[in-house]
Amino acid sequence: MPNIKDPVDKVPTPKVDPKRLSLVASASRNMVLILDAAGTIEWANPVFEEYTGHLLQNITGIRPSELLKGPATDTTALTRIARELHRVKQFEEEVLLYTRAGEPFWVHAYGLPIGDEQGVAPGFIVIMNNISDHKHSERGLRIAASVFDRSHEAIIISDQNNRILDVNPSFSRITGYSRADVLGLNPSILSSGRHSPAYYRAMWQSIEESGHWRGEIWNRRKNGEEFVELQSISRIHLDEPGSYYHVANFTDITELKNHAKDIDRAANYDDLTGLPNLQLLKERLHHAQIQADIHQKSLSVGYIDLDGFKAINENFGAEAGDKILCILASRLAQGLRSGDTVARIGGDEFGLILQSDNHDAIYDRILSSINEPVDLGGEAGSIVVTASLGITRYPEDNADAEGLIRHADQAVYAAKDKGRNLLHVFDPEQNEHRQQRRAQLIELSRALENKEFELHFQPQVRIADCKVIGFEALIRWNHPHKGLLYPDAFLPSLEASHLEVPLGQWVLEEAVFQMGLWHDAGEDLSVSINISARHMMDWSFTSYLENYLQCHPAIKPEQITLEVLESTSLEDIKRASDVLARCQELGFRVALDDFGTGFSSLSYLNTLPIDLVKVDKSFVINMLNDSNDRAIVESVIFMGQRFSHPILAEGVETFDHARALSDLGCEYMQGYGVGRPMPAGNVLEWTQQWRKSHPASSEAAQPAGW
Repeated sequence: MPNIKDPVDKVPTPKVDPKRLSLVASASRNMVLILDAAGTIEWANPVFEEYTGHLLQNITGIRPSELLKGPATDTTALTRIARELHRVKQFEEEVLLYTRAGEPFWVHAYGLPIGDEQGVAPGFIVIMNNISDHKHSERGLRIAASVFDRSHEAIIISDQNNRILDVNPSFSRITGYSRADVLGLNPSILSSGRHSPAYYRAMWQSIEESGHWRGEIWNRRKNGEEFVELQSISRIHLDEPGSYYHVANFTDITELKNHAKDIDRAANYDDLTGLPNLQLLKERLHHAQIQADIHQKSLSVGYIDLDGFKAINENFGAEAGDKILCILASRLAQGLRSGDTVARIGGDEFGLILQSDNHDAIYDRILSSINEPVDLGGEAGSIVVTASLGITRYPEDNADAEGLIRHADQAVYAAKDKGRNLLHVFDPEQNEHRQQRRAQLIELSRALENKEFELHFQPQVRIADCKVIGFEALIRWNHPHKGLLYPDAFLPSLEASHLEVPLGQWVLEEAVFQMGLWHDAGEDLSVSINISARHMMDWSFTSYLENYLQCHPAIKPEQITLEVLESTSLEDIKRASDVLARCQELGFRVALDDFGTGFSSLSYLNTLPIDLVKVDKSFVINMLNDSNDRAIVESVIFMGQRFSHPILAEGVETFDHARALSDLGCEYMQGYGVGRPMPAGNVLEWTQQWRKSHPASSEAAQPAGW
């Protein structure tokens, strides 16, 4: 029996072929280094070479720290490793190293000293495990945890049953609930009750379909106070099959909402009355137009302007004026139906949008409510205010929102012109005509400035001997795009406009200029010039003629005939008579043009100082075929003779016309049968040809006249 006290024989260590050990180091997916006693590299496995980019043949004899250290390497960790190598002790460190290309990577480095005990030369084996992915994941978790804890947004994490698993500190700060208060509960504990079940169903449907929802929700804090939050909910799926979580984050936007309301009120409402302002009126009107188009209905836009409000402010003070505005604003708002709008546009002006039916009754009620006495209190007592109301109707007036308001404003001015405390409805057709006329006046003004007008001249002859007695100056517009335009295409737009006088003066000056050129060429030809009533009645007309004569002494005023249309309405016939008498004193002749077409023929013949009467061509042209027209021509000639005025017939187209007129006692004629209107440059040649064709007319080359 063996002696139990005898020492047990040691179990011999199995012998392993060194080549096999080398194969293990080469096949390992870890990086392996063998260092000598001084800590320099003796050998590196292929994984080390592959990952770091350093080949063994280039790094033998170099310390690893010199080879792998980079900008962010922890030098204290390298110092600890160096200390353990010096003490021939094993070490273990996590350290950030760099590849030959400068790419950082994390390793878990384990170093073990070797030597006599292993039957090898002294040195170290260093095994490095790449832990970069682990470090990055760890860093991500730390960042996520930091974001969770430090986020200014509240965060709720709940499971697939929507039970709260965690909340961050901002959740507690915003809601007043601690983490312990809500763990395991449903987030619906925050519900304010403002939203319908359908609202939440739509929210969860969005989460089911897209995995996300974002919107505004009214919730309630722990103390019962309501607040509005901007919330985002995401469904997060993990690797486990069928497992997911909900992450909701929200921000308290109550103050932002309140601030937005303040901004909206400042931008869209009147401070004094609380009514919508002009900007909001335009927005509502735009939407009202869209609805009117969809439902094929009409709406009215009103503009109210208080009458004489400036005097009220001056007599009773601005404070009383503000009180009146507030009272009237309240009356107007209360008098409207649902869907209608009253706004304060500014000062003492209000705007209306009326979408309801029976607008006329509403207009009357509006004016009546304004007319009710306003009690100012104290010594001021009660005061009655009136207003003028302008209305335009859509879609009859098919303008945009700004245009409708502008048109209603224009209607207000018309109401005030009619006497105030009245209603006036805007007429789109009249406005379109005014706009067209305004546009044409602008174009005519440009034409006058650019010298686009020219005069043509139509000859006038004596019937008895065909002698040329003069030419009538007729204006033409040489339009840059439309070509040569006749007077009826543009003169109607000039009537009662600011351009009548300037254009009339241009005609006078241009006609006189042409007379001067003809005079220089040896022909003293008389010219008839049409004068509009507005030009003739202008206060400066006679003084202008007198000054013009003084500046142009070569002009013979007796060769100029001023033609006044008989159809012209002369409101002050006494003044017209005085003006024409003064023109005769200056030497000018006066003709009554288009006689027979107006309603004041006899009174004009009897009152106005006339040297010549012109029979309108509309009667002369048809006198050979129409007994009525012949009778009118005959009557005009008879009246002219009774008043001792020579007669000139327009519209003479044939020799038969001339003979018939001569038989009736007419002395002068003009028309296409004599000559068409021609440019000034053709007048002298035409005159010469006419005299050759009518020898009797050339017996007197002296100035012609009547």
